[in-house]
Amino acid sequence: MGMNNQPPILRKEKVGVLHIPDAEYPTSPLFHPSVRYPEYPFPEFLAEGANQIYEGVRRLFHQMGFELENWGTALWNPLGHIVEPGMNVVIKPNFVLSQHKEGGNIWSIITHPSVLRAIVDYCWIALRGEGKITIADAPQYDCNFDELLNVTKLKELCDFYEQFPGPEVRVLDLRNYWSKKKHFPSMCLPLPGDPQGNIKVNLGEDSSLYDISPENFYGAVYHRHELCNSHSGGRHEYQLSRTIMGADVVISVPKLKVHKKVGVTLNLKGLVGICTNKNLLLHYTLGSPKDCGDQYPERHFSAMEEKLIRLERWMYDSLLAHRSVPLEYLHRAIYWLHGKTLQHLGITVAAEKRLLDAGNWYGNDSAWRMVVDLLKCFYFMDLAGRLHGSLQRRMFSIIDGIIGGENKGPLVPDAKRAGVLLAGKNLLAVDLVATRLMGFDPMKLKIFRKTLEDSRFDFGIHKLDDIEVISTDSLWERCLINNDESFLAFKPYPGWVGHIEIAP
Repeated sequence: MGMNNQPPILRKEKVGVLHIPDAEYPTSPLFHPSVRYPEYPFPEFLAEGANQIYEGVRRLFHQMGFELENWGTALWNPLGHIVEPGMNVVIKPNFVLSQHKEGGNIWSIITHPSVLRAIVDYCWIALRGEGKITIADAPQYDCNFDELLNVTKLKELCDFYEQFPGPEVRVLDLRNYWSKKKHFPSMCLPLPGDPQGNIKVNLGEDSSLYDISPENFYGAVYHRHELCNSHSGGRHEYQLSRTIMGADVVISVPKLKVHKKVGVTLNLKGLVGICTNKNLLLHYTLGSPKDCGDQYPERHFSAMEEKLIRLERWMYDSLLAHRSVPLEYLHRAIYWLHGKTLQHLGITVAAEKRLLDAGNWYGNDSAWRMVVDLLKCFYFMDLAGRLHGSLQRRMFSIIDGIIGGENKGPLVPDAKRAGVLLAGKNLLAVDLVATRLMGFDPMKLKIFRKTLEDSRFDFGIHKLDDIEVISTDSLWERCLINNDESFLAFKPYPGWVGHIEIAP
């Protein structure tokens, strides 16, 4: 059910930007503020060292003009225009992994809990003792959630709130299973999943994948027949978290990072975390462009390398897709034999060239479609899976860019000390501003350009001029009309270099 005849934008969407160049994340486990602010609900609990992040979130809310009439008093309630007493609030961070697999900074990958602490406090104030606060996400299949909780100390934070009468604060892993290492049948372990269950939705002809043959679709894991079946016969199905889709308010708190398949991962790409079955999400299409695919660029691999890549995919389909442990071990044996023989003879694919395999380059024409589908669901779909012409839940975003992720993002990025927080009600608007401040041209990314061009759906903005940037730096306020500055100058993923940077 498309939504035609978009109304003109009567007021600009505001996006706040706070630059704190020398900011450091606090190290105290519960991330208390270091100042007894008038509105702070737990005045007897303060940190000994400085907490620049709590102060930054507070300054950002003030900078955006939230409830200025009560600023500096115990009555200040900056999120009161979004969160009301009795509401069910979900805070959705980016918790993709529990460790940096190349030994880098984990905070270049996941949202820092000090940002979440400040948000939870201001939601607690707005709820006035009635309601629920849930921190929830569906990380990647190989994220060890116990390890993640230990790294973030979120269980201890939830225990802290239990001391006081007021809203329940909990943290949820929305996945149905996880894997210790690879996504092999013998390694997958069941998880409880979303306690509220899932909803299966069908976008049908409103999907950005409509009328595209699913024959060569490839998703999150090896058994791609599940993905192909969910996107065939006019159906385009997704499985979403009932906890998130049933919330009154969702506050998205992504990390400022580059992404190998869509260019950047912020609010929009972060919506994969609302999916409880990620194998229904299209990642890329097999083959090169001459085969109507976007798995890798044309002539990127030699003839021998391309044969090896195709053989690997055939083995995935023939051995791993069946979720059979005996076939899994046959697959392992073949790889072991290859490592002991052919690899030493040079019959292999160089790691540097592998970086652009699996749709990890600017020519990926698949993943952005999946992301836009999720955006449509998140904005316009009700809990029964019906698509409407208006927003179905309140939303807000704060992007954690104190330390961002550049180069080989989103999973093994280099840490980028960006020292920035961004906020706004419109997730798309916040992403556009964040992308520009990263040094990129947002209109070079299909994930944004195609969304703005879609006349069937009104996402609240139609062009960059529909956004007002609020910053104490006048240069940053004009970032969307400035085609010269690189601002934070993030390094793109290798497969995107030279294709998304702002043109001088």
